Amino acid sequence: MSQMIQFLPIVKTAILIDGGFYRKRAHYFRGEADPKERADELHSYCMQHLHNKYEQRKLYRIFYYDCPPASGNVFDPITRNTIYLAKTPEYKWTNDFFGELKRKRMFALRLGRLSENDLHYNLKYEAFKKLMQGKITADEITLDDCRLNIVQKGVDMRIGVDIASLAFKKQVDQIILISGDSDFVPAAKQARREGIDFILDPMGITIKGDLFEHIDGIEDKTKNWA
Repeated sequence: MSQMIQFLPIVKTAILIDGGFYRKRAHYFRGEADPKERADELHSYCMQHLHNKYEQRKLYRIFYYDCPPASGNVFDPITRNTIYLAKTPEYKWTNDFFGELKRKRMFALRLGRLSENDLHYNLKYEAFKKLMQGKITADEITLDDCRLNIVQKGVDMRIGVDIASLAFKKQVDQIILISGDSDFVPAAKQARREGIDFILDPMGITIKGDLFEHIDGIEDKTKNWA
C-alpha cells in the first residue's frame, strides 16, 4: 500500500516587529548581546515562526520598526553635566544593530523619529519607591536609578499603514505581529476583514482582552528560550 502524501497549504507570511518591544523582551530573556548577536538572534526568532505543522509558510518579508537613537544633548541631574548622546555606547550599539539588520536577507527597516525637544531623565519607579520608603536618600541616587525620557513618533503609524497596505493589496495571506501593544487593534480588525490570518506573538506579555478579540491566534516563541 502506497503511503499517503500530505500536501500542506502554502501561506505567504509577513512578519512585523515592534523593535523597541522586541529589544526589551530579548534583554529580559537573554540578557546583554552585541549588535551582531542580537540581530542574528532576531533573525532566528523570526525563522521559528515559519515552521508550522499545519501549513507551509513562505516568507514575504520581515518588517522591523524602530527609531534611530537619540543624538542630542541632555542634562545629567546627578553630576549636573551635559551628556552628549551621540557619543554614548548606546548610540553606537543601536546604529550597529540597525546596520546588521540591513544586511539580513528579506529584512526591511521602517524607522520613525524621536522627539528630542524635551529630553530629560525621570526617576525609575523602583528607585522612587525606595526613596519614599526611606530605604535610600536623595544623595544615594545614581544615574542608573533614572530613565531617559524619549518620545517615539511615527512607529505605530508605520506599523498600522503597512498592515493595511499588505491586506488591501492582497500581498500576503498571513501577518505575524511581534508586539505586546493593543494600539494595533484597528489595523488588526481591518486586516481580518480583508481575509488576512492575523497572529500575535506577545513574547510572554499578558495581552489585553480587546486585542484577543481581533486576532486569529497567539504564537509565543519565547518558550523556546526557556
